[in-house]
Amino acid sequence: MNRESSLCLQLTEAGELRHLLTLEGLDRSIIENLLDRSEEYRHPIGSVPARDTCLAGRTVANLFFEASTRTRASFELAAKRMSADVLNLDVNTSSRIKGESILDTIYTLQAMQADIFVIRDASAGVPALIAEHVQPHISILNAGEADISHPTQGLLDLLTIRQHKGGFEGLVVTIIGDIKHSRVARSAAQGLRTMGTTDLRLATPPGLAPDPLHYPGAVITEDVDAAIEGADVVMALRIQRERIENNPRLPDKNKYLEIYGVTEKRLQLARPDAIVMHPGPMNRDVEIVGSVADGPQSVITEQVANGLAVRMAILATISEPRANS
Repeated sequence: MNRESSLCLQLTEAGELRHLLTLEGLDRSIIENLLDRSEEYRHPIGSVPARDTCLAGRTVANLFFEASTRTRASFELAAKRMSADVLNLDVNTSSRIKGESILDTIYTLQAMQADIFVIRDASAGVPALIAEHVQPHISILNAGEADISHPTQGLLDLLTIRQHKGGFEGLVVTIIGDIKHSRVARSAAQGLRTMGTTDLRLATPPGLAPDPLHYPGAVITEDVDAAIEGADVVMALRIQRERIENNPRLPDKNKYLEIYGVTEKRLQLARPDAIVMHPGPMNRDVEIVGSVADGPQSVITEQVANGLAVRMAILATISEPRANS
């Protein structure tokens, strides 16, 4: 699906957000409104969590056909804290494993009056396919699509950066790791570009560089030190162990840390007030050392907290067109 058709599919005729499939092409004002709204749901850890009743009487179906911890748990908590009825379904407990098509699964749950579907799938195009076939009152949220898109992760990353840096223009953002297969990096880059960040650096090991067409204007390099130098934001990505084992051009995991990992010494090349991010799950002492992940510049636990706030904000936003209809 091209950029224009995807954007049209996401919005109502009035220009309101109906589905969230990708950050690509979303207007800056929509992203800003989602970030602002997320702040309203961001209560300090240890205090009473934010709650809302805007989804009372609605049913949110979490359909995760791929493993997830943070995204699934935060969507479930978000929906429950907004008074929705919540149904959780994974591939091991669905009829899809018996050969039922994804659309037939959706039609079944649609008949049970599910209103919002949160979809994670390893195949590209599934969220958009579902969005094209559901009834007009239903919303689809992309919770991770192949290596294509992870828009809610992109939004929580933007929120975390804005909280610490105040904005996006003039920032140097460095993402390190397997960019080629990373839906996280792709969504983050889309959001950063829309919000005005022009200095994006992608540092990758051999064979894991992305298609430059997906990252217009970004610097793509294998030189991690050069990419980190002067950075305001350093994001490490999980390197899947199977990629190390199956790629003869990659070093073993110990050597990987030395050459590509975010270490205390390497972090000194960044700006003194640089923040360190990681979408999780982490391979400690592979792509990032524990002392950095747990150190004073790390905002990794804040990313997790922001993820819940962002998903509450999205659920609230997509509920409004139905409430006003």
